[in-house]
Amino acid sequence: MGRIESRLAELGITLPTPTAPVANYAPYVITGDLVVISGQIPVRDGKLAYSGKLGDNVPNDVGVQAAQLCFINLLAQLRAACGGDLDRVQQVVRLGGFIAATAEFIQHASVMNGASDLAVAVFGDAGRHARSTIGVPSLPLDASVEVEGMFRIA
Repeated sequence: MGRIESRLAELGITLPTPTAPVANYAPYVITGDLVVISGQIPVRDGKLAYSGKLGDNVPNDVGVQAAQLCFINLLAQLRAACGGDLDRVQQVVRLGGFIAATAEFIQHASVMNGASDLAVAVFGDAGRHARSTIGVPSLPLDASVEVEGMFRIA
């Protein structure tokens, strides 16, 4: 077991089988030493685990959990992109967060911290990243959060 897999075990995280794309896109693209991973929604055991809108029927702490699950799903795709070896990851370069929310909702950043904090917990300083977080009126399947990522690998 590698260093990152050991860290995931310490955190009590088991990575799922990566979810297959639901439309005409690739789950990830590798270009040079970068892996760009398509947006991941909070799916667990093949089912959407978190739906609805922040500021309406989804409390902030639940949104944070949704963002964490999205990052776990990103890691599953990343492990596939790295041929099963997450120790190849040198840097979390960027995360992009999409938060399904009402027009009045303004806590997008705190929700997205669920993914960002987990990136640092898993990768340490290499998990510190650039980030964008935006509110949107809806997401696929009524997901409450979607997270995309870019990673530098060896």
